[in-house]
Amino acid sequence: MEYKKILKNIQEKAEIIDRPIRFMELCGTHSESIAKHGIKNILPENIKLITGPGCPVCVTDQSEIDIITGLALAGIPIACYGDAVNIPGSLGSLENARQKGAQVFIVYDVAEALELSKKISNLVFWGIGFETTTVMTAWGIQNNLTVFSSHKLFPPAMEALLKNNKKNPVIASVAKQSRNFKYSLTKNGIATVAMLPRNDNRIDGFINPGHVSAIIGTEVYEKFQIPQVVAGFGAEDVLLAIEMLLNQIISGEKKVENEYVRLVKKEGNQKAQKIIYEVFEIRNASWRGLGEIKNSGLKIRKKYQQLDAEYIHRDLIAKIKKEIKPKKNARLDSRGRPLVDARRACRCGEVLQGLIESRQCPLFGKSCTPDNPQGACMVSREGSCNIEYRFS
Repeated sequence: MEYKKILKNIQEKAEIIDRPIRFMELCGTHSESIAKHGIKNILPENIKLITGPGCPVCVTDQSEIDIITGLALAGIPIACYGDAVNIPGSLGSLENARQKGAQVFIVYDVAEALELSKKISNLVFWGIGFETTTVMTAWGIQNNLTVFSSHKLFPPAMEALLKNNKKNPVIASVAKQSRNFKYSLTKNGIATVAMLPRNDNRIDGFINPGHVSAIIGTEVYEKFQIPQVVAGFGAEDVLLAIEMLLNQIISGEKKVENEYVRLVKKEGNQKAQKIIYEVFEIRNASWRGLGEIKNSGLKIRKKYQQLDAEYIHRDLIAKIKKEIKPKKNARLDSRGRPLVDARRACRCGEVLQGLIESRQCPLFGKSCTPDNPQGACMVSREGSCNIEYRFS
């Protein structure tokens, strides 16, 4: 289908709906494709695309960053993907640790980490990512690779996004840290917060992640009562997804459709799923910007605990956590942990929730750039701030 025809269809359907429409893309690769092709600039004025928590590096919790950096500073060799090296935390980043003499190795994939582990004793691979990369980490563990798992499951994050903001204490904690927001507590202790006008906060539909969906399939999304389209990564894929979402809004439907049929199946990749759950078990996990999400993390099973860095180095990890104490009058995050200077004004958490755009952060393009990231959203090429900086 020609672009002009798709755009004409989008324009006509946007006029029929005749109200502001907000679609959230849930994959960093989608965000990059949208920016690269200038899709936001050619859409009708009442259609807005916002970026969600689809960048694994961006949603990695500060506590995990502090632990892995603490291990490196304590002399444990660490291997990780390149975009994880510069994530700032209370103890600095892994790159800062490397500059202090820590052994930190950047690897292209799990296979390279596995080969490296045969040469360097006690090497720990930092596993980051959603279901897409988890399967390779699981394979590495099955082949004797020691791993610290920060892997996460994506559907629970979608569920968290759809919860009513008034009942979300994480949103309230973010509001407490901003002079522009108002918050209050009910008698039952439930946080209510006014951040943006109601219409500005609404999510009308999701562009679901293509890579993740190739592993988990589309059936898992059917429980979410919101228009959804699993999309590929080309400009035409994204535009078709937008048109399909508009069709659902016009018809009053709330379902999941699959635009990426050339790769994604309803049942997903069952072989990959089997490998993941052979090695990992589900646990709660903390997400930057979204707080703790039930059943959204992956912990290495007891069967493989001799390869679980969290178990092997449990005493050292406990010491690292204890030593990260807040200074007097230090500003704390939503879980009572100290914010390092670089993150005090960083609004990455709000960006990940679609509450603000990257340019609304006071650090964006000033003290925070890809060469000098002050927050996780500027670190990775899939991060919303990094993408906005490179393509603006």
